[in-house]
Amino acid sequence: MVGAGALAPHLIKAHLSAVPSLRKVLVWNRTVEKAATLANKLKESGEFAGVCFEGCGCLDEVVGLGDIVSCATNSEIPLVKGGRLKAGAHLDLVGSFTPSMMECDDEAIRRGRVFVDNEAAIDEAGELVGAFERGVIKKDEIGGCLVELVRGDKVGRSSSEQITVFKSVGSAVVDMIAAQLVYETYTRS
Repeated sequence: MVGAGALAPHLIKAHLSAVPSLRKVLVWNRTVEKAATLANKLKESGEFAGVCFEGCGCLDEVVGLGDIVSCATNSEIPLVKGGRLKAGAHLDLVGSFTPSMMECDDEAIRRGRVFVDNEAAIDEAGELVGAFERGVIKKDEIGGCLVELVRGDKVGRSSSEQITVFKSVGSAVVDMIAAQLVYETYTRS
């Protein structure tokens, strides 16, 4: 987990729920103490038996260990270096949401098969806008959007060695659906 802010515990829980075989979660943050605090909080919760949570101080040293590298930061400089991602890794970029922000470098975009949450990411995500401008990737090389993946219209990973990248900038429609789900769940209780 790259970043230890408000989204981090939710992303960690989501990935652990989706991939129950994960046994170790490393948390990195620019402020090392925040990473350690989040790791300790998750460890003490007891919610995920058998999962080891650790804070770490050097992102470059650990990013290559990750089957899943999930980023939730407001960084304007690339934090994840694509050359360090291992074959078959999944890179999750959900923090940056403007053209001036970027959580990974061009090499991560070049090496990965890129998917977006919605079409707005193509025009708003700094990782993609910059990569398009520099000729790293073309817009028509985006693998698809979340809805297309869910419906089965697009195929995700085509081999176990392929690196996948998911770029999210958020969507008011998804926020509305989530709010509706919370409301309906609450009113049923």
